Amino acid sequence: MLKRTLSTIALWLIIFGLLYYFKANGAVWIVAFITVLTLREFYGLMKHMGYDPFDKLGMTLSAAVILAPYYLSKYGVQTIDLLAFAVIVFSVRILRERDPKSRVETLAASLFGLIYVPMMMQYFVRIVSIKTPSENTGLILFLWVIAVSKFCDVGALLVGTAIGKHRMAPVISPKKSWEGAIGGLLVSALVGAGIAAWAHAYMPVGLTPLIAGLIAIPIAALGIVADLVESIIKRRATIKDSGATIPGIGGMFDVTDSLILTAPAAFFAFSFL
Repeated sequence: MLKRTLSTIALWLIIFGLLYYFKANGAVWIVAFITVLTLREFYGLMKHMGYDPFDKLGMTLSAAVILAPYYLSKYGVQTIDLLAFAVIVFSVRILRERDPKSRVETLAASLFGLIYVPMMMQYFVRIVSIKTPSENTGLILFLWVIAVSKFCDVGALLVGTAIGKHRMAPVISPKKSWEGAIGGLLVSALVGAGIAAWAHAYMPVGLTPLIAGLIAIPIAALGIVADLVESIIKRRATIKDSGATIPGIGGMFDVTDSLILTAPAAFFAFSFL
């Protein structure tokens, strides 16, 4: 628990430091870095299942999916263009596979990883790009989504450990309880409302503390779903942790799992405000 706590504090300090000094550019590169590491571990899990995805090629393309739409938007480059390009690249690469029986599986695993990780995480870049009503609105919303997602994990762990009795998904993740999930959602609502109240001058019109707290609940719930999806993948791969990148926590995928679904959900919610 001590290692987990220290690692969590260290991660938050790194994030705040990069955002303070590099603003939006820092956020974009944070997303790119953790996305590449997450996809690396995702492909590693696929290999434990017997698949052989194009990991190095996929990681390179994942960085492009995150960075290109942000830095090359003035040239009309969009995320969907990068996905089409990835399909072309993977399709050409698959022709070099010697075993024809594994070609479909290799292509499917490579593409699914690219869609599930970078295509979802790039919504953070779109959130960072929000500049209304303030130049720093996107950065605050970026932190809001991460805080709502990760504090749900903290609340669920504390409440579940204290009073958790009813298992949520005993086959998929035996330690998760309904009591913990409810506690996590309530913590997320409080955190979401608290950040909106603290940074009200930077919040989009309509994102009051009350609305922010209410929106945080379904977004955090999707984080729980994403966590369970990762558990399914790890169980299929017969692996406890996706990696050992972060002491006390595990791999980067163990950190970003909830963000994969909460990023697009939050972006869609912000779009309606």
